[in-house]
Amino acid sequence: MNRLYKLALLCGATLLLGSSCSNFLDIVPDERPTEKDAYSDRNKGIDYLYSCYAYLPNPAGTTGSLDLLTGDEVITSFEHESFSSFPKGKYTASSPGISYWNNFFQGIRQCYMFSKVIDKLPDTSDAEKADYKAQINFLLAYYHYLLLRCYGPIILVKELPDVNTRVEDYAARTNFDECVSWIAAKFDEAAAGLPATRNDVKSRVGLATSTAAKGFKAKLYLYAASPLFNGGQPSLFESLKDKNGNHLMPMTYDPQKWVRAKEAIKQAIDAAEAAGYALYMKDDQYKSQNKYPENGIERRLRLTILDWVGSPNPEVIFADSRGVGLYDFQGKSTPKGVDGSEYGYNGVGPTWAMLNRFYTKNGLPWDEDPETKNLDPLEVVAVDAAHAAHAKEGVKTIKFNLDREPRFYAWIGFQGGYFEILNKEPSNPLYPTPSFMPEAGRVLLDFTKNGNQGRKGRNNNYTPSGYLNKKGTFPNQLMAKNGVTVISHPWPLLRLGDLYLSYAEACVETNDLAEAKTYIDKIRTRAGIPTVDAAWSAIGVTPDQDKLRKIVRQERQIELYLENQNFWDMRRWLLAKDAFGHKAKGLDIEATSIEEFAKLKEIVFERAFSDANYLLPIPIDDINRNGNLINNPGY
Repeated sequence: MNRLYKLALLCGATLLLGSSCSNFLDIVPDERPTEKDAYSDRNKGIDYLYSCYAYLPNPAGTTGSLDLLTGDEVITSFEHESFSSFPKGKYTASSPGISYWNNFFQGIRQCYMFSKVIDKLPDTSDAEKADYKAQINFLLAYYHYLLLRCYGPIILVKELPDVNTRVEDYAARTNFDECVSWIAAKFDEAAAGLPATRNDVKSRVGLATSTAAKGFKAKLYLYAASPLFNGGQPSLFESLKDKNGNHLMPMTYDPQKWVRAKEAIKQAIDAAEAAGYALYMKDDQYKSQNKYPENGIERRLRLTILDWVGSPNPEVIFADSRGVGLYDFQGKSTPKGVDGSEYGYNGVGPTWAMLNRFYTKNGLPWDEDPETKNLDPLEVVAVDAAHAAHAKEGVKTIKFNLDREPRFYAWIGFQGGYFEILNKEPSNPLYPTPSFMPEAGRVLLDFTKNGNQGRKGRNNNYTPSGYLNKKGTFPNQLMAKNGVTVISHPWPLLRLGDLYLSYAEACVETNDLAEAKTYIDKIRTRAGIPTVDAAWSAIGVTPDQDKLRKIVRQERQIELYLENQNFWDMRRWLLAKDAFGHKAKGLDIEATSIEEFAKLKEIVFERAFSDANYLLPIPIDDINRNGNLINNPGY
């Protein structure tokens, strides 16, 4: 693998734009790998294949992930890290922050290099070689798909680039619709040669399958049909033209793109279900280790993307298998331990905007449910026996935190509520009893300034919003003063629930409202809330197309909360400017009493979003190197 990595560094994606590889030579030692080294034995061939996946970003790597903590779902106390340039709008072509442009093109080049030697691999059967070729086709499509999502029209790399290409012949960007067609065809080519699933856990989640290829082709068509890429605001991209004056982005709306998306997503769903994928429905997993949460639906929801015990997660179609590190998503979401402990970073705080997306127990938005819409959500109340499953009886909280849907309680830690987690060393606990844990297995949260989760003057390791994320954390995770038992798990990149809601969205846009509700209801039923018709008919509303569009979008925002979707969804819906362009709100974490804490205030962290931010900038070095390459508007 080491030699293969050197090969990738020697000739990276910048060659696609005509640059020399001399800038890499200073980091390559004297050893000179040859092409033959890459396939001198069977294991080296397998390593070469795996190296083609190595350019994919780590979606759960919080410090450098483009799309995890960068939407409007959460706000964190880690804004000194590189990801924060995106919610602040502080990235440019000359300083692009987290840029995937060159990395993905390096991955594409690596794939083409490997494809040249597959037939020469020793001790490798014809069936294995065919599988390797299909995986390479998948990766070529997938890298181009990821580039398209970031940058819109891209350079299509249809073969291994020639390093001797003349400057005037350097590749230019291809118009968006042609890019979509080529990528879709490449996914089809991959699917034809791939198995529907992989047999063992690591291979199944880490390597390409035909089910994943069909799923990502469906997502590609979903993006292409969405307002951002389907003429929804042509003035955004009026200036984005090639050297001949041709528009690179669609300027007019095409309703047939929704028809195409609907058909492709349904095909992907049918393929996934035929391959055995299903919504995660286990209500008692890990219960012998921690009985909390006691409610089976809440436990099911907490573990939907986490459970890989014994067999692959039944819902996850494609995942990143690198797992989660100590200082990544899991650690940053766990409650702070007793003073003096380093562990429990307590820094991922859901925003007031995100919290309002969660439904009431009746499956309705707070401000439309007759039981809640006339209440003051910030009114301080004492928790009564009827709500003691989610918050300690007698403790004060706000009305907004009571009578909410199961996903709220599975994924959100709130004032006076519980965070289900374990002490590793009961004799020397990270969370002492009873000040942190009234009983073993769950921390009672207090976010006021001097509370057990309060800021207490810290510059990090506190939640800026007065709430704490629980999604992506295990109720059976063991926490200690001197270390944490990190439960590593694959991170989902595509799951069946996403396809169900994508299909429902396409059904709404093609005015097939009954079918849309059928697939929204699959998610709502798993979440333990009434169906669309049951919830809305109870208040005398029959959702029309416009209403159902809002419902399916809200359902995506809830169900896929903190799964790398919000950053992209709000852009493709053309809602990001309104959603991301202002400071977030939360409760007053500087307050020492619950009465003062229960006041909504603007969080100080800078937020900005302009029209230029709908697409990402191509690095200026590449623009300067290639006279045929045009940057996105605003850069």
